[in-house]
Amino acid sequence: MDRARRFKLILWFITGVAAFVAVARFMFGLGSTTSLSDATPWGLWIGFDVMSGVALASGGFVITATVYIFKLDRFRSIVRPAILTAFLGYVAVSISLLFDLGLPWNIWYLIIYWNPHSPLFEVGWCMMLYMIVLALEFIPVPMEEYPLLTGIRDFLVKLRIPLVIAGIALSTLHQSSLGSLFLIAPYRVHPLWYSSLLPVLFLISAIGLGLMMIMFESNFTAYLYRRKPETELLGSLLKAARWVFILYLVLRIGDLTVRGSLTEFVSGDWQVPLFWFEMAITAIIPIILLFIPRVRSSLGGQWAISVMGITGVVLNRINVGGLVHLDRGGGFYLPAWTEVSVALGIIAAAALAFMFIVERYRIYESRSDILG
Repeated sequence: MDRARRFKLILWFITGVAAFVAVARFMFGLGSTTSLSDATPWGLWIGFDVMSGVALASGGFVITATVYIFKLDRFRSIVRPAILTAFLGYVAVSISLLFDLGLPWNIWYLIIYWNPHSPLFEVGWCMMLYMIVLALEFIPVPMEEYPLLTGIRDFLVKLRIPLVIAGIALSTLHQSSLGSLFLIAPYRVHPLWYSSLLPVLFLISAIGLGLMMIMFESNFTAYLYRRKPETELLGSLLKAARWVFILYLVLRIGDLTVRGSLTEFVSGDWQVPLFWFEMAITAIIPIILLFIPRVRSSLGGQWAISVMGITGVVLNRINVGGLVHLDRGGGFYLPAWTEVSVALGIIAAAALAFMFIVERYRIYESRSDILG
């Protein structure tokens, strides 16, 4: 438990700094507390907190589909932490939006004023509905501790398959629609990232990222709480991950070839080495490592693969979300320390909530591993 306590102290410090900055942001506005401007309205909070945050939380629908739809029961032990991670991830994304919106108190307008032709409208509604689905999927877990709620819990358990199907549908819609946002900007997004396949690429990379997050969360909590790592089980899960990343790599390079954008590699743009770095840590190196059984089934190998995969997909979201945009108009954008602190603070708060729930309820097979 010493590791967990030390980690909590770090998380509380980060959350405290973020809370202080948050007060300043809402008192003085975006212009005074961030590097955002009218010319550069989208920055770190959109690229990292929202676009990456939604993808980071995709492990929920991936693992529930694996267990309840494809009937691979050997992965049942990682369903609960995956759903909890997904739910807290979507809550964190919703909170992040409040910081990025100029008038956050108008966020409820999405419910009243419909614009069905907008991808953002669909993303917003799917996220709201999916958060409800995740809550209904997870709430039977804490209900186990309260006998008076057994009837409600049993009813929700009976709804599991319909909820899982709804979660898969909603996730598929909004994960892909995040890519659809940029289809209207063919002359703004750099040719190495712009594609009519962006919705498909966003969905496939979200599935890969979901698998990486499941592995990272499992191994990290095993380290914090001194649980036995589930390396063998996770190694089996990674056999599927390699084909996800192969499909992503083939589509990405194939699309560049079909569109005639391979000439961009000799353009001398600073985005070219960034593209290869992104592809290397997102797909190329992880694919190579995933085909080596000894690496795939080892704790060190799983750490390396998960960290690279997560970093690569998050970098892709940040790139598409604004970093590699052409003619941004406001010069080079560098996030202010306040933006970084809020982003880290939201993650830290979600991690604290995760640890509280893990220590209070039976998220893992044996609570004795957590409670010491």
